[in-house]
Amino acid sequence: MIIARADLADPRVQDLVALHQQAMVEGSPPGLSFALDLSGLQAVGVTVWAAEVEGRIAAIGALKRLDRRSAEVKSMRTHPDFLRRGIAAALLETIIAHARAEGFATLSLETGSGPAFEPALALYRRRGFANGPAFADYVLTDFNQCLHLALV
Repeated sequence: MIIARADLADPRVQDLVALHQQAMVEGSPPGLSFALDLSGLQAVGVTVWAAEVEGRIAAIGALKRLDRRSAEVKSMRTHPDFLRRGIAAALLETIIAHARAEGFATLSLETGSGPAFEPALALYRRRGFANGPAFADYVLTDFNQCLHLALV
């Protein structure tokens, strides 16, 4: 497995971004999917990584700078062919290490609720993320939730 900054012009990366977008829209109530599309991932302050396995893009994940002291995990997605192999955990560790190196004090994320989100929630909680208040422009609902990890 090779984890490196993603080439957003790579059709393999674009396909996984599109798969993520589709899954989030289909699995979320109207108006409650906040997954970044390709243009959102290309924005200033967003860094995207891809995990490549045997020449295929197995997973993507991103870090979005919120301010000088905080950042957000975005667009974590493992391709269905690569689930349960520890790839998402390795990618999350890469994102956390980068956030620490950048001097962020807090790493946060917003995600949904329900069976489709349980594997991701388990990954985040195993790594120390805990539920907490809404951040940035998010508003907590019965569906979405926010998790935070103190980095210092």
